[in-house]
Amino acid sequence: MADLKTLIIQDIPQAMRLSSGEGWNQTEKDWLLLVENPGNVCLALEQEGKILATATAMNYKKRVAWIGMVLVEKNYRGRGYSKLLLAEILNRLKSFQTIKLDATPAGQPVYQKLGFRNERIISRYVLESPASNMRDLEVGNMPKRIYLSEIQEIVKYDATVFGTRRKRLIEYLIQENPENAWMVIQKDVLKGNVLGRMGARFFQIGPVSAESETEAKILVTQMLKTIPHQPVVADVPEGKKNFIAWLKSIGFLKQRQFIRMVLGENSYRGTPDNQFAICGPEFG
Repeated sequence: MADLKTLIIQDIPQAMRLSSGEGWNQTEKDWLLLVENPGNVCLALEQEGKILATATAMNYKKRVAWIGMVLVEKNYRGRGYSKLLLAEILNRLKSFQTIKLDATPAGQPVYQKLGFRNERIISRYVLESPASNMRDLEVGNMPKRIYLSEIQEIVKYDATVFGTRRKRLIEYLIQENPENAWMVIQKDVLKGNVLGRMGARFFQIGPVSAESETEAKILVTQMLKTIPHQPVVADVPEGKKNFIAWLKSIGFLKQRQFIRMVLGENSYRGTPDNQFAICGPEFG
């Protein structure tokens, strides 16, 4: 019989074993971001000291909870472990107006039975081998590096796009990847920003928040000029047809889809028109 427990820092190597076994992109630092914040809900099922399943929920200003990292070891599937963890997480999130997640097609029916509704489709685009000529792409209005002193401005702008503040997440992305944090300023007004992080398999571009497709292209182009030579991934809302066409024109290929789902009132929609890439399905 597996026991329910709260994930702690000492469990991260075992949690990494589960996510790596699925070929997911999280690093130990990503897991640490989830586990070390006491406002988050991070649960596991454990048997004789072995972590068999996990599920997490990020706490965004006690307004939006973001569910992710729902993992069950292959040999223990079909025993209802994910449903047990999700039921407990939802029980602990009763005070939240809005609960969201990005589901895989396989997971979508499970979440529908729990009351989640479809919101939109997010598609993953991968650039397996960034070409050397990426560095010759026209940047246009030159982005500026984001420095730690400017975090508050970026957090505020991200909140207008995402729907609520994600200060801890934004700080993490900028502090861990300062050379991959860029913004576009026009007449002293912030018009967009891009952040990113080095994953276990891909470099993840996102979030990309911008006033228009023009700024989004400028930001992603700058990112492609500065990231290491390794596979790159961007999770893009399917409504961004022209932006997606541009990504394809420079070598990105569609890999898979996620379904953004919501439970409760969708009170914090933000400005979806200005969201060109998410941070990843585990963070929104």
